Amino acid sequence: MIVATTEGLAGRPISRVLGLVRGNTIRARHLGRDVQAVIRNLAGGEIREYTKMMAESREQAIDRMIEEARHLGADAVIGVRFTTSMVMSGAAEIMCYGTAVTLKEEP
Repeated sequence: MIVATTEGLAGRPISRVLGLVRGNTIRARHLGRDVQAVIRNLAGGEIREYTKMMAESREQAIDRMIEEARHLGADAVIGVRFTTSMVMSGAAEIMCYGTAVTLKEEP
């Protein structure tokens, strides 16, 4: 599955627009990670525990979006974007969305 942030794909004309597809996940902070994060925050620098958690969340959201696009019969998802929002204290939603399309056959 081709996934792109652009509104089209160079050299690959779009045959049909199938519509919006999305994937999301909600992750909550872990108490043990919070303690490590607080200590690291006091010392300064990257909070690797949260960086890893957010990276895993983005990948899961992408995978879910691709799954929805495959279900529609898409060849690609274009115009891909991410949003992050706080759902409740200590929990964030990561959403990935884009437009599912089919591509014209290559000659």
